[in-house]
Amino acid sequence: MSVALVVRNCTVVTPAGRTPDAGVAVEDGEIVAVGRSDRLPDADCVVDGEGNVLVPGIVDAHIHNREPGLEYKEDWESATRAAAAGGVTTVVGMPNTDPVIDRPEHLELKFDRGEASAHVDFQSYVVVTSENLDLIPALDETGALGYKIFLGSTVGDVPPPNDGEILEAMEAIRETGKRLGFHEENGEIIDYYTEKFKAEGRNDPIDHSHSRPVIAEREAVERMITFAEETDAKIHMFHVSSGSAAEAVARGKDQGVDVTAETTPHYLWFTEEVMREKGNPARIQPPIRTAEEREKLWAVGIDDGVIDSIATDHAPHTPAEKKVDDPFGNTWEAISGFVGLETEVPAMLTFVDHGRLTLEEWVRRHSVRPAQIWGMYPQKGSLQVGTDADFTIVDPDREWTLEESDELHSKNCVTPFVGESFTGRAVATVVRGEVVYEDGDVVGESGYGTRVDVD
Repeated sequence: MSVALVVRNCTVVTPAGRTPDAGVAVEDGEIVAVGRSDRLPDADCVVDGEGNVLVPGIVDAHIHNREPGLEYKEDWESATRAAAAGGVTTVVGMPNTDPVIDRPEHLELKFDRGEASAHVDFQSYVVVTSENLDLIPALDETGALGYKIFLGSTVGDVPPPNDGEILEAMEAIRETGKRLGFHEENGEIIDYYTEKFKAEGRNDPIDHSHSRPVIAEREAVERMITFAEETDAKIHMFHVSSGSAAEAVARGKDQGVDVTAETTPHYLWFTEEVMREKGNPARIQPPIRTAEEREKLWAVGIDDGVIDSIATDHAPHTPAEKKVDDPFGNTWEAISGFVGLETEVPAMLTFVDHGRLTLEEWVRRHSVRPAQIWGMYPQKGSLQVGTDADFTIVDPDREWTLEESDELHSKNCVTPFVGESFTGRAVATVVRGEVVYEDGDVVGESGYGTRVDVD
């Protein structure tokens, strides 16, 4: 028996454990065998993993690819090129584009654009507003992965439904079997402090952080958990930035609510001191928190297992929008968000190197759980026979520093991770049996990526 592709001489890691001197066999884009190298079949193409670590393809279920309408920041091609270079095999785009993804024809447009130019596989959320509650079943039929509500002001200024409409949306989404996620910040609190600080002339980057206090995040988490308890809806908390919010998620889980949560590498890596050190390029919403909140996020979210998954909130903006030339200038003239697709795997592997979590725990949060949460498992996020041959090969010992943002592959590459040092890096990315990144080069073709079907 000969197959299309075999990767040998790796340590295969899943949440169940590690298999040394092992690999994967692929035929017709699917996994046909996983096991010891000497037991794998012959192949038309054999890749020597050189002793590196092979894991289920990384799933980033929270990126802003900016297409349609904002392609000057990013598009499907550039975002998924960055994903391939970062070891990410599946991405999920956010709906705050132009037009916003709020009706079936807009979702179809986003899918069509992705099919035309993506390097890796993809999906998309749709946004819920006061104007489209009646379209929830139609959006489900069009193939939406899940739904999102922006509770607080954010990039794109998508207005949230009122609380009654949120309850109605939860009931309708429950009937689809899909999950509803939130940008969980109390809009009234952050709007109040934003205007107060502006009036007082508080314009430093750290003032933006303090205008969005932890209580705004924690209250929004607790309110949505209460609503989900009432409606029996499945909910998700995007980009949990604080330990206090993670504690609120834990209480919801203890109450039996089907609530899942993600955090990002930047909330686990930095403290709010980065705003004083790097300024507006590190501006993001929710903001990066204090050292105390970060350590609580590690303790409750990671060590106690409350945080289910890792994502990036990859959010490209131009250097001018990020005020790169004036990083400590008036923060209210800057915009929030930065790229992360090429630093998420290195950051998480660095945490592994530091002993903050194991390889198995990282794989569970960065491959398996996001695929499970959003209905893509086991087709994505697993190394099971018969599933898509998506996997990431990493060198967990490679030491390197991100010297300049132009080393990255997005259209706009501002990130506070410039200057940070890592231990670990993706060395190859395989999507449905095709090598799309290897040896520092994106080798996959634009348009190879395809939409992930979900039930």
